[in-house]
Amino acid sequence: MVQEEGGINTKILAITAGRKLGNTEILAKEALMAAEELGAEVQMINLHDFHIKPCTGCESCVMKVTNGKKPECIHNGQDDMDKVMQAVLTTDALLVAIPTYMLQPAGIYKVFVDRLIAYVPAFLLEAKIIDKLPQRVAGIIAVGGSTQTWMSMALPFLYSSTLAQSTKIVDQLLAYGICRPGHAVTKDKLLARARKMGQNLVQSMKTPWEEVEWLGEEKGWCPICHSNLLLKGGRRWDGEQYPVECAVCAAGGTLQIQGNEAIFVVDEKSLRTYRLGAEGRKDHYHEIRHNTQDFLKNIEKVKSGIGKYRDYRVKGID
Repeated sequence: MVQEEGGINTKILAITAGRKLGNTEILAKEALMAAEELGAEVQMINLHDFHIKPCTGCESCVMKVTNGKKPECIHNGQDDMDKVMQAVLTTDALLVAIPTYMLQPAGIYKVFVDRLIAYVPAFLLEAKIIDKLPQRVAGIIAVGGSTQTWMSMALPFLYSSTLAQSTKIVDQLLAYGICRPGHAVTKDKLLARARKMGQNLVQSMKTPWEEVEWLGEEKGWCPICHSNLLLKGGRRWDGEQYPVECAVCAAGGTLQIQGNEAIFVVDEKSLRTYRLGAEGRKDHYHEIRHNTQDFLKNIEKVKSGIGKYRDYRVKGID
């Protein structure tokens, strides 16, 4: 939230990536209408209206920011990414509403997310390029024509993608069972739920930052981020490891059986570096630096060993 004379700004930017007047846009607009009725200023962009080049994996932005420089992307000035991000960086709340294809959000949104690393506030703060983190909230909506079974990775991906902007997710909606364009207008409960999300965003923006909390109706397996996606824990770069970890927020802990239900019990120690906290994102900055130093230490081995793969020619297709 941005504090100005006279109160707190309530500017909401909706990001969509579906067809025009499709179900995703309908639910996003329902949420925005509710927010506007409460005095919020609203905007909406559809990623199909912008040209965003895919990340090449060159790591130029990463190398720059971990050396204390502004992490400008090599595509900057050649597409619309910076234009879109200027809108993101100047809003107080995000509403991310994306259709689901093949279990995950639409690919055009994935292309957009892959470019976000050049704008990660936690990295910019650690590199002393900015002096404070934004105070921004967000709500996420995943839309699909099937059931949860065929949308299982949609909300976790949307949640994790907003972490890059140091946002607090306050609500989420898995809108399933709506297929053809306009189908959503027949689903009164979904429309009401989208409207409630718009109201929750406004309420969160008017709440002191340290008191902002989860307002969603649906609570997932993870008590921290409410995701239902858990993994067998892996060893982290600093050596820590937990039997189970949340795939979205990286909280670690154990599974305990209570009656007929498995409960994810979070180890408080893991929250030192979980992704929802500034310390966790800062830790990732230092993890990248650590791995880069390992690469540089072995640069001669890289130079001598890479020739094997450069000289191996593989036939493509015509």
